[in-house]
Amino acid sequence: MHTPDSLRYVRSHEWASAPDDGVVTVGISDFAQDQLGDVVFVELPDVGRQVAAGEAIAVVESVKTASDIYAPLAGEVVAVNEGLEDAPEAINAAPYEGGWLFKLRVDDPSAWDGLLDAAGYEAVAEAD
Repeated sequence: MHTPDSLRYVRSHEWASAPDDGVVTVGISDFAQDQLGDVVFVELPDVGRQVAAGEAIAVVESVKTASDIYAPLAGEVVAVNEGLEDAPEAINAAPYEGGWLFKLRVDDPSAWDGLLDAAGYEAVAEAD
């Protein structure tokens, strides 16, 4: 399981990059994509949507199941990874690079510090 130290995580297996001018990039962890299996479809949120932390915001479908994706922080969706419409398998191939899902302008950038670090997330993932 690959878990970059530069990111923060939530128990529902999403990751968030460090805020850059108040914007974080969000995706699902390597552990999550591995558990899902081959991703075949992604339903992304609308740009401009306001979300609360923990709110279901997207759906990832694999050959095994469909899973809700939750916003790790509260904020406004400012971009989505449109490349996933034609190539959802990018989530499996590169969950932390080309497989990102959306970007949020967070209401409180300091809330990122309250998310799990890599070691904390790995402990949660191993227990699942």
